[in-house]
Amino acid sequence: MLNTFQQADHPILPKATADEASREEFAKSFKGFIQSTLLPGLTPIYETRVSKAFEKANGRLPENRRDIRSVMIHDLYFQHYAMANRTAQELLWESVNVSIDRQLPDLIEKAKELSATNKGELVIPEGFEPPRYVTALDIHCMPGGYCSEVTEDDVSVGALYDRGVYLYSMGYTGPNNDDMGRSVVNYLKRNMPDFKPKRILDMGCTVGHSTLPYKELFPEAEVWGIDVGGPCVRYAHARAAGMGLDVNFAQMNAEETTFGDEEFDLVVSHILLHETSGKAMPRVFNEAFRVLKPGGLMIHADLPPFDLMDPFTQFILDNETWYNNEPFWGAMRDMDQIGLAEKAGFDRDAVRFDTAPMAVMEFAAAASGYSQESSEHVAERDFTAGEFAPGGGWEVLIAKKGEKQAIAA
Repeated sequence: MLNTFQQADHPILPKATADEASREEFAKSFKGFIQSTLLPGLTPIYETRVSKAFEKANGRLPENRRDIRSVMIHDLYFQHYAMANRTAQELLWESVNVSIDRQLPDLIEKAKELSATNKGELVIPEGFEPPRYVTALDIHCMPGGYCSEVTEDDVSVGALYDRGVYLYSMGYTGPNNDDMGRSVVNYLKRNMPDFKPKRILDMGCTVGHSTLPYKELFPEAEVWGIDVGGPCVRYAHARAAGMGLDVNFAQMNAEETTFGDEEFDLVVSHILLHETSGKAMPRVFNEAFRVLKPGGLMIHADLPPFDLMDPFTQFILDNETWYNNEPFWGAMRDMDQIGLAEKAGFDRDAVRFDTAPMAVMEFAAAASGYSQESSEHVAERDFTAGEFAPGGGWEVLIAKKGEKQAIAA
């Protein structure tokens, strides 16, 4: 049996030499050490000395994540933690880039060969301009971001994301890096067994990790993955073919797609929303409503809104905003997502948050000989700050379009 915390090979995945693999494993292990050993130390530091220092200076205890940050940033332990976390992030991307630089010509040719066998379309429009909130900085410190192209038919940042995000997640995205999509698919199977979408759209698909499980669950459906990164969708198209699935991919902005009205039964995204912007996020909701058929579902999977967390947990997660080139990470979690869905056209009583248990956690529990009841207990345990996902489950915003709802003007 494949180790759950070992990335599965596929034809387009960059191949590392022994030295390169050692560097990658060091970066992954260093990140794991930070999460398992340094991160837990922040709680007693805050409770025993930092909160008391704030109270002494202000005559009250910290009330929100901003209060907490104002004092934590001066604490040497927190400074050490934040520095180590940022260093680990930069190391993991660099460890993978070495392999990609060495293999890029071969990766490009392999991608072309694989894409030619994919019956799904690959659409790269000439002159496409990605939004500035994606290109203005290297999101989560990934060199080149999602859109940079260094040569013709480039797939380099797609390959970097494929391997790098596995290291970033420390294996918690599962062997195929598809845990978010697989978790939502499992949620649909469990809670909506009669739902059989014929057309599915994955917004912000990057390299199609989370797109492919929908094709597996609904093999007769026409599945599209869209992303603003050309190298990402080229890689995604080839990767799908290498994994034996015919899926369509296109370079397209989720704020304004080229699809017609009411074409899809299911519109999904996976950790897309926090990488947009305050102006873009409502447009994504509006576009999802527009392209959905009456009775269709919109599902966005991400981490929970801040109002579902205590202030210290908010502070921990908001470090991504401050130290990992995720400028919209915190602001997105403060937005009223149910309100945005309502403004887009969904009935408020047809919009809700729920938790989709992590497929990899359920699999790990089952593989260890636990019962289904034990597996679900693992998947539904309480959130612990700093974990890759919220304690074993992804927060999903689910909205159903009414049978007679009109498209907003």
